[in-house]
Amino acid sequence: MKRRTPLLPRLRCFTLASTPNMPDNSVDPTLPPPAVRDILRVGLSAKEYRILHETLLKRAPAVQAKLPSPSRFDAIVRPKNRHSEAAIRASLRVFVGSGIALKLADLLISRFQGATEKKTRTPLLRSPKFRLSISLSLLLFIHRLLYRFLVRLRANLRTDDAQPFRERNPRISRALTSRYAPAIGASLAGFALGIAPQDQLRLTAAVYTGMRSLEFSFNFIDSKGWLGKRPEWFGSWMLMPVAFAQLFHAFVFDRETTPTWFGNVILRLSPSYIQSRPEALPDHVAWPEKQEIVDSLASIASLRWPAFVSPILHPNDPTTLPSSVSSISPITGPAHPAITSLSCALLHPNLPNCSTAFLHHILLSVPILARFVTSVTLALSIPKLKSLMLEPMSSINDMSKRIIKMTAVLSVAIGSAWGSVCLLNKNLPRSTLPTKRFFISGALGGLPFMFLGNSRTTFLYFFRSAIVSAYKTGIKRGLWKGGKGGELLLFVLSWALMGSILEANPHAVQGGGLRKGLAWLRGDGFADPVEVKRKPRREKKPGNE
Repeated sequence: MKRRTPLLPRLRCFTLASTPNMPDNSVDPTLPPPAVRDILRVGLSAKEYRILHETLLKRAPAVQAKLPSPSRFDAIVRPKNRHSEAAIRASLRVFVGSGIALKLADLLISRFQGATEKKTRTPLLRSPKFRLSISLSLLLFIHRLLYRFLVRLRANLRTDDAQPFRERNPRISRALTSRYAPAIGASLAGFALGIAPQDQLRLTAAVYTGMRSLEFSFNFIDSKGWLGKRPEWFGSWMLMPVAFAQLFHAFVFDRETTPTWFGNVILRLSPSYIQSRPEALPDHVAWPEKQEIVDSLASIASLRWPAFVSPILHPNDPTTLPSSVSSISPITGPAHPAITSLSCALLHPNLPNCSTAFLHHILLSVPILARFVTSVTLALSIPKLKSLMLEPMSSINDMSKRIIKMTAVLSVAIGSAWGSVCLLNKNLPRSTLPTKRFFISGALGGLPFMFLGNSRTTFLYFFRSAIVSAYKTGIKRGLWKGGKGGELLLFVLSWALMGSILEANPHAVQGGGLRKGLAWLRGDGFADPVEVKRKPRREKKPGNE
């Protein structure tokens, strides 16, 4: 009778416990108890203690006699399974660090907002901060364990001892021995994000990882030369018309689904289209707020773009305005009598020509935009101050060009979005796309971004904001139901795709910091996989271990 071959090679157990019936301090009675050693082993690695020991000796040599040497510490902790211990250590640090960071952020926000109300205390298990911290720590811990387990399983399945198993289960063997199996399997740890109660955080994380994975997929395909014959005008700027179309339409009809900053920027940088309250107007005279003006424009679109009846030409007509937009009478009442559309009377009441109104917008918005873009550019250049000081003249020249180009693009983009409302109103019948034409206006407003140059990060940020806005708009209008399942599934699939691309071609994953972060999540250390591949492997000299 033939001896049965084992199904799978034996794998080591990922445990921190010592072998039964063999106490750790049986060798050296001066060692601490096992529980203390486990705490030290999880709290600090031997390498970290060595660095800490050297730093303390340089700054306080008097403590040398009180601290154990690095070799003594290594003998005390005596690592059993370095990978599992490192995973527990990192997850505990993420739990503690994220908890402290969330608490500090809450205190700073409360201090900044001046909140004096006493908050009601919630149980620990129901605390959003605690659940977010435990979610992040579990995500890291499970991901490292799964990745390590699948890497070792793949290595064992490729040995000669596992040949009978490969022959009996060819499909499972091909799946488990694939180079992408550890990355795909470890991404299942992303479901731990479902513990976090913050819906917006999960949605943002899912959309971000989804867009980055698609971006890296494009880079991977491009590196293969499959997109070598694309035209010169083809680029990431093509995302802007789509993104701006969704954001502009949602800003008019579903403002709560758009980012707060988007609405604030549009209202602030549209002084000629969104009429502000005149300074000389008495306080007792009513004037619509800026958000109310936008809401009235949405009502005008829902009414299928009615014509403008000038109160100046019809002083005895009490119904010059529909009842649903009566609040804009202070703006449309003194509007130019030559205006024929109610939307034009609302957007540019003093200028009967829409083209003149567009030029007026450019003249008024450029100074505001120039100050705004300059302040943002200077704030973003603070981390790069040292490199800017090396070549100050060329840096100032490049920064000035960037500011001028950004100012011109933003001014034309916002003006095109508002100006196209008048253009479409004059060239389309009233009943043709009465509310959906704001998508067209937003798309026209996104076209000037093609002159912005290499700004993929900016374009992707707008596109991610548009996806989140479209998702929320669909939930509001009942097109689909929101829930944790879809967000978590998208997050897990995107993370699996991102890890597979990092395994196949690390260069396709843009950003050295992101590559280091993904490698650290796997437990490979905070090292860039691209740099690791570039470094030649050191050959061991004979006699050296």
